[in-house]
Amino acid sequence: MDVSKSWSRALSLGANLKQQWLQRYGWEILPHPAHSPDLAPSDFHLFGPLKRHLGGMAFETEDDLISELRNWFDNLDVDFFRVGINSLLSRWQKCIHLHGDYVEK
Repeated sequence: MDVSKSWSRALSLGANLKQQWLQRYGWEILPHPAHSPDLAPSDFHLFGPLKRHLGGMAFETEDDLISELRNWFDNLDVDFFRVGINSLLSRWQKCIHLHGDYVEK
């Protein structure tokens, strides 16, 4: 059995089913770049504060780093994530207005 051909057929079938489902419910497919750091909450909202928090720190072991990361995430306020998700709409609108160019340079 050629796994790559089966995988390719499965992806194609999945794309067709998704397209049919979107048409059935009348959902609009919004234009956007394949990947834009302006539209990925991890890129625009999470990594900057995490980088600032870890800046200048040195870790003896991987476990020390993991412990610090867990501590940082555990102490984040719930609103931290809410703000990141809620800013997606305005960032999406800016990105579309700029024809896919970066919102923040």
